[in-house]
Amino acid sequence: MSLLDRYHDVFHKISATFGYHYHESTPDWVHPFLHLILVLAPALLTAVTGFLTIRFILKQWRRPRVVTPQRDWIRGLDPRLFNAVLRHSRKQQALMIMLSLIAMPILYLTLELPKQIVNNALDSDRFPVRFWDYEFDQVAFLLVLCGLYLFAIILSGLNKYILNVFKGYVAERFLRRFRLLVFRQWRSDPDSKNQSEIVPILAQEVEPIGGFAADVLTLPIMQGGTLATILSFMFMQDPVLGAAALTVLPIQLILLPKLQRRVNILSRKRISEVRQLGRLLSDQLRGEAAGSQPLLRTSTSFRELEQVRRRIFHLKFFIKSLNNFLTALTPFLFYSLGGYFVIEGRISLGALVAVLAAHKDFSAPLKELFRYYQTLEDTRIRYHEITTFFSKVEANRKEVPRHDFALEVVHA
Repeated sequence: MSLLDRYHDVFHKISATFGYHYHESTPDWVHPFLHLILVLAPALLTAVTGFLTIRFILKQWRRPRVVTPQRDWIRGLDPRLFNAVLRHSRKQQALMIMLSLIAMPILYLTLELPKQIVNNALDSDRFPVRFWDYEFDQVAFLLVLCGLYLFAIILSGLNKYILNVFKGYVAERFLRRFRLLVFRQWRSDPDSKNQSEIVPILAQEVEPIGGFAADVLTLPIMQGGTLATILSFMFMQDPVLGAAALTVLPIQLILLPKLQRRVNILSRKRISEVRQLGRLLSDQLRGEAAGSQPLLRTSTSFRELEQVRRRIFHLKFFIKSLNNFLTALTPFLFYSLGGYFVIEGRISLGALVAVLAAHKDFSAPLKELFRYYQTLEDTRIRYHEITTFFSKVEANRKEVPRHDFALEVVHA
């Protein structure tokens, strides 16, 4: 038996495990689709996940375990972003996590009820339906299911409203505390009072950090739980269609983080250019620069900022377009393969409609998780730039030895 024949035997066993058995009437195009969904995509996803896990472990292992405290950090803040956020909002983070977990069963109801409406209220001849001591005809049962669906939507919207309002409260509370600590550090350092960079720091650069403080734990738990709930619902409808939802995920895990790292480098460069522009303008306002040279340097700084921002825009929109294209490939598999399963009688029409509706919600938390990764890296850069803003360079500072001073006094 050749290697290819063995592979086909293993593949047919995997297909049978997922509940699909080949027969004579199976179209030829189904075969490569199932190879992609059940073998190639899971193998690639496993390889990518293993690589990212090993890289993360090695990165953590190589990181210095003992961090030498520096006296130039902002007093009242931890050098690490996560520690600083949890130190000032531990109780609020726990409450937001609880609200996020409550949303999961409500989400499952909003996915299951449309399927029940299509299969048991619209496409069914088992009426009247008896439930406990009540009996419903088709119209009444339809209205009951629609009422439950409306109630689930209201609960979901109310939960999201409360969570978002509370997240705003946590973000503004942390932002106010962060600004106050930065301002106090600036006021307490006599050498930094004339530095004009403090204005863009307090006005603009701290804003994303405040917003991230509310999302540091809640967003990955909320969106990750949403992703897991939707994926579980898809697998319960049909394992093959559930696996199809993960087909393009390995490509997203490979390409998007690499492109985002390039965006992060440009974002850090943009921050440096803005601060340099602030120093140039401050020198001109104090009258320390005269002639045409300041105007030339200012126009050069404007040009550098424009070029950096253009490159950031190009990369960001390319990432967005690529992600949208990859996300749109999965419904193609649902319509083709899922439609064939409906015709074959493997799944019901209501289940296919529910899977399509679930995938529409499936892409949103996935995008939010990628956005969280992007925001995390960007916020870490901003936080590091702000906390090291007050670093003092003392390498060139020399102290006069005491014995030399004593000799000078003797000779005098």
